[in-house]
Amino acid sequence: MTSIFLSNINYTIMKSIFSKLFLTALLFTVSGTIVYCQLYEWRGPGRSGIYNETGLLKKWPDGGPGLLWETAGMGDGYSSPTVTDDAVYVTGRKDSSDVLTALKLDGKKKWETVYGKAWMTNHTGSRCIPTYYNGNIFLISGSGDIVCVGSDGKIKWTKNHYSLYEGKPIQFGISESPIVADNLVIASPGGKKASLVAFNINDGKVVWEAEPLNQEPQYVNPKLIEHAGKKMIVTVMGTHIFAVNVKDGKILWKVNYAEANGAAGNVRKNHAITPVYRDGYILIANGYSWVALKLKLSADGNSVGVVWENRNFDPQLGGVVLLGNNLYGTTHTSDPSDSWICVDWTTGKTLWTAKWYSRGSVISADGMLYLFEEKSGHIALVKSDASKLDIVSEFQITKGEGPFWAHPVVSNGNLYIRHGDVLMAYRIK
Repeated sequence: MTSIFLSNINYTIMKSIFSKLFLTALLFTVSGTIVYCQLYEWRGPGRSGIYNETGLLKKWPDGGPGLLWETAGMGDGYSSPTVTDDAVYVTGRKDSSDVLTALKLDGKKKWETVYGKAWMTNHTGSRCIPTYYNGNIFLISGSGDIVCVGSDGKIKWTKNHYSLYEGKPIQFGISESPIVADNLVIASPGGKKASLVAFNINDGKVVWEAEPLNQEPQYVNPKLIEHAGKKMIVTVMGTHIFAVNVKDGKILWKVNYAEANGAAGNVRKNHAITPVYRDGYILIANGYSWVALKLKLSADGNSVGVVWENRNFDPQLGGVVLLGNNLYGTTHTSDPSDSWICVDWTTGKTLWTAKWYSRGSVISADGMLYLFEEKSGHIALVKSDASKLDIVSEFQITKGEGPFWAHPVVSNGNLYIRHGDVLMAYRIK
């Protein structure tokens, strides 16, 4: 591993700054004690792609923001880093193993741990983004191992839930990052025995198994929402969109996505977009010209109805951001293909499409959009605008190899970019 240091930032001070990446919940026990729960995960708080940062640069210098450090040796991977208040966690394939690497906030390596066998068939880079919760890191390997790793790098428990439930990885392997909720770690093996499974966070024992839908797993990182007093996990598996009650694993509702798309019996197994949720409404989108659907939950949360559909919005794997009343993402094979797009959240109307290099991933921080196109590695800082693609600044990533599929991450005024074996941190504050 090599590491280049390009800044004298005081990381002791940085560590003391309130971290905006994770969701901090204040839970009051019966005795009145306050418990701080720290959760850092895929695409930031609530898996929304929106990072709770302020005071960030609204324009970058020519050539891009300042590079703090770059660290090689992460292994082959398409996964984003998970940044906590004192470490950066990154997964990567080394030979035939999936490896979790922990870095200090200055890019120096703390430790690395093999957490399972890697996916070795199509696009062999690690996909799982670590889920960090109260000192533990939860992962899923390319061969289906669900694993709990302590902040010291030691494995606390591991189970191959794909073997236990006869799940079968599809064309491009396993891409899921587990959900943590109510002392449970929840994952989606699919198949004939269970759709979702909840494990005890402390010892990995099975707590509940959701009804099998006889559907193969997808590449979706599910969404945890709360509605009508119920915590539910919303996801897509094969032909169905459905929700599972976190309390007992019961399926609350399901929608035949293939029928809504008009493609019953011809399912393209590539669902990879985390659902978007706001105030009782859910957005489901996919690639390959699948229809995007906005669903409305019933008052009791036990059913949904379709509000609108949009056949231009098929973001494939780059995520979706909802800012104000605007949905931002990309198109894949719909018309126009391989473009950036803005959709009205209320009506589902396409507000604009625009070409900029190629499709890619989108996140947001401090009211701005960050676009990362996947073919040649350009990153843009963009104003949120319902009338046009308004690019303020851009620069290009030149280090690393392979496709630019890892989504950017923003934490404590830094922009983290992963490309293949290399992780980079840029100062944007």
